[in-house]
Amino acid sequence: MASHSVRFGKPQRQHLIAKLMEHHEVGNQAQLVDLLAAEGCLATQATVSRDLEDLGAIKVRVAGGESAYAIPALPAQQVAPEDHLRRVFGDWVVEVAHSGNLVVLRTPPGSAHVVASALDRAGLADIVGTVAGDDTLIVVVAEETGGEAVADQLTGLAGL
Repeated sequence: MASHSVRFGKPQRQHLIAKLMEHHEVGNQAQLVDLLAAEGCLATQATVSRDLEDLGAIKVRVAGGESAYAIPALPAQQVAPEDHLRRVFGDWVVEVAHSGNLVVLRTPPGSAHVVASALDRAGLADIVGTVAGDDTLIVVVAEETGGEAVADQLTGLAGL
């Protein structure tokens, strides 16, 4: 726990919230208030509620049927580390298929955008982009690489 509290401005506090949500499954606002306090950032639950709304945070189902906040579209310049990508895939990807230069990933209902966002932020060279629905996302792969190679890589990340 931080020994002193620093006055965080709104942009710094929201950046800290986004970072905390990448490393913790935050199930409720009170938990987020506590995580912020541990980082020396004092905020009320009302402030955290407004910050979550500003960040576009939504509730998604996580492993075990619980729900947690997630931010579907963090800035593209934030690169997700491979262990974060592995955790997201392990928690949410249930099936991987491919055709030509496309990979199709299936997730539990309401989770496809979380996987797509993590892939987009990872900046993998062979992935051109992603399109997410509710429980399915399409990964567009560079033609010279092909969907099968990337499908194999993503299957490994998911532990399937």
